Amino acid sequence: MSLTLPPRVTDRAFARLAEITAEVEGPHALRVAVEGGGCSGFQYDIKLDEASEDDLVLEKDGSRVLVDSVSLPFLSDAVIDYTDDLIGARFVVENPNATSSCGCGTSFSM
Repeated sequence: MSLTLPPRVTDRAFARLAEITAEVEGPHALRVAVEGGGCSGFQYDIKLDEASEDDLVLEKDGSRVLVDSVSLPFLSDAVIDYTDDLIGARFVVENPNATSSCGCGTSFSM
């Protein structure tokens, strides 16, 4: 029997989310979802959204990250982080379940 561990959100990601939501109106939670598509079979959908009843809510200092119940198994033990590098500033998912990913980092296969 395999154990499904929830994803983890870094302090850097929570800090950047707090900065972003302080500047915008509307939803103030970050949704991280997995959808079919992309160049490798699955892709991450990361956006500001409202919580739904079946969401896992990861919270720190008032900032919230949401993962829906369908995406949760795909994100087991993943790390949600924020990076600011030459490619650009963005939220990223380090997913140990992905067997391969594309160069853009938003598409993966299992």
